[in-house]
Amino acid sequence: MNEEREKISGKLKFLRLINYVYICECNGLPEVAEYWKHVIKINDYQKIRFVNRVVASMFNTVSGKKVAILGFAFKKDTGDTRETPEIDVCKGLLGNKAKLSIYDSQVNEDQIQRDLAMKKFDWDHPLHLQPMSLTGVKQVSVVWDAYTATKDAHAVCILTEWDGFKNLDYKKIYDNMHKPAFIFDGRNVVDADKLRKIGFIVYAIGKPLDVWLKDMPAVV
Repeated sequence: MNEEREKISGKLKFLRLINYVYICECNGLPEVAEYWKHVIKINDYQKIRFVNRVVASMFNTVSGKKVAILGFAFKKDTGDTRETPEIDVCKGLLGNKAKLSIYDSQVNEDQIQRDLAMKKFDWDHPLHLQPMSLTGVKQVSVVWDAYTATKDAHAVCILTEWDGFKNLDYKKIYDNMHKPAFIFDGRNVVDADKLRKIGFIVYAIGKPLDVWLKDMPAVV
């Protein structure tokens, strides 16, 4: 019951923004409608900026590089993926020709492949009208272990705040990655200073930039 309530809540939060725009426009409140449009744009901008940060940090290209994605669900303790920001981040990386290895303990491969194959808002269609994506997205592999996801990766993106990600053996992960090894923490899950001591180049949202990243071009 609680899980289903969380799924409904996550969906409604996103739909609420779109509905606000529609309601305001229908009631002759164009200024208020514009406000909610800007809220949606800011949300989209944050996802685009995260992708741009990954690409810029990795010598302005992720083409052919393996990027490990830790977390695909909307938030921890749920398997809900409808309109999760992770979808747009993954699509942004795929658009830059990265190879993704995705791990989430609560989201199965079929769901991940389906989400990445969908167009925006297709998730709100009846199941039989959604794309089947039988062949999947070629640049994506879905694995069931964080260490498999990160093996031989050039970078790790933490996109869901699963508690288990705090306790991973990051020294082991570092040893099995290409160098320089990058971690992009989109949820402020890990201790950035500890990871830097291991050797990682770390970007954490809202935290001071790594010395390496300060020398990179500005991300807009």
